[in-house]
Amino acid sequence: MEDKLLIYNTLTRKKELFKPLHSPNVGMYVCGPTVYGDAHLGHARPAITFDTLFRYLKHLGYKVRYVRNITDVGHLEHDADEGEDKIAKKARLEQLEPMEVVQYYTTRYHKAMEALNVLPPSIEPHASGHIIEQIEFVKKIIDAGFAYESNGSIYFDVPKYAKQFHYGELSGRNIEETLENTRELDGQEEKHNSVDFALWKKAQPEHIMHWPSPWSEGFPGWHLECSTMSTKYLGEEFDIHGGGMDLMFPHHECEIAQSTAALGHESVHYWMHNNMITINGQKMGKSLGNFITLDEFFTGSHKMLTQAYAPMTIRFFILQAHYRSTVDFSNEALVAAEKGLAKLSDTYNRLQRIKPSAATSDNVSVAGLRQKCEEAMLDDLNTPIVISHLFDAAKSINLITDGKATISETDLAELKSTFEMVVNDILGLRLESGNAGGNNAAYKGAVDLLLDIRKQAKANKDWATSDLIRDKLAALGFSVKDTKDGFEWSL
Repeated sequence: MEDKLLIYNTLTRKKELFKPLHSPNVGMYVCGPTVYGDAHLGHARPAITFDTLFRYLKHLGYKVRYVRNITDVGHLEHDADEGEDKIAKKARLEQLEPMEVVQYYTTRYHKAMEALNVLPPSIEPHASGHIIEQIEFVKKIIDAGFAYESNGSIYFDVPKYAKQFHYGELSGRNIEETLENTRELDGQEEKHNSVDFALWKKAQPEHIMHWPSPWSEGFPGWHLECSTMSTKYLGEEFDIHGGGMDLMFPHHECEIAQSTAALGHESVHYWMHNNMITINGQKMGKSLGNFITLDEFFTGSHKMLTQAYAPMTIRFFILQAHYRSTVDFSNEALVAAEKGLAKLSDTYNRLQRIKPSAATSDNVSVAGLRQKCEEAMLDDLNTPIVISHLFDAAKSINLITDGKATISETDLAELKSTFEMVVNDILGLRLESGNAGGNNAAYKGAVDLLLDIRKQAKANKDWATSDLIRDKLAALGFSVKDTKDGFEWSL
């Protein structure tokens, strides 16, 4: 195993050579969903981004412990410290137990991730299952002198921490600007400073989810769970912490402060953040009416969609852009992604049907494809460049299947192996051989049977039957092409 992977470390703002703390073991923690509603496109991007990283690290030979949390308590509506717990609110409105809400939406999240071919993490801890550990973590911060009690709640003392450590190093903020720009909210008078954040909140009588603690009957602050669970499962120092760019401040900034205060040192060596998804140039959000769930994409039931989109189209759409770039969604962009995926799938299927020749033609350029794709992935997971290399190889594949070029058995085996590795194993795109749509074997068999009948009709010079089958299939949306070896088709 060679250490050649460059990843952009948000903390240092530059690409760095990835060197695991305990090679070949890698510890990776990614902020998962708050399960009070259906997963949407914004949830899909970090899931697919860090699934790709997970896949590629394993491809490089690392043994990865991938931890992705489930936030099921402590995520408040207005900011990190005030407002009603989102899950508790959903439970109250629907007259359910909070854990019913959690179970329902966690199950739906898992189904959506499975459809997107996102591999399950090694460990998926719930915040509500680690209350004792979070209380112990708060005690460490208090003992270190960086937290205080106020009316049964515990707050992190940001200005005191900033005198000894660098608060704001991840997001690039300084403490003076943060103090100036922090708005005052109702109910925050118990804080010493407006920038202080809650480690433990005393529960109000109407609050559904609460636990006993040395300070009050209450619940943990939102930031606390990630510091607690990441270090519990990955150790006091671990390799990678990932999440969306929207979590950089305040969530990840507060994580750094908490962990440093409790442990005396920072925990994370590489911070990685995927950029945002916008819709027609606007930030995606319920208040703007442009909020589209993954289920709505899969069924085409949202008013902004003209059709349903397969999960692999969504995955391909996200992988077409570098994870650190903004992705602007529009129905037109998704239609283009669908066409691009169909072309890639058609190329993959054509490749499976190629028969080797004695030598590779000079006009076939497939040598070095594996190396080019590896180099792009090693350069901070540059998936759009990988996809462009696959489309470049498609030109040679089309020449071969059109009878205008040949390829040797050795080169063909290498080409098939590279496509299988890159498309399926690393990019995680489910492309099945047989047709562009990736439909099941029975469906493929039925179409192939019709085309075999047409082929026999042509051999018997039964042009009427041959043309009838071709025209009927065309009317249903099938493209049929006669080749020197028989035929090929796509939908």
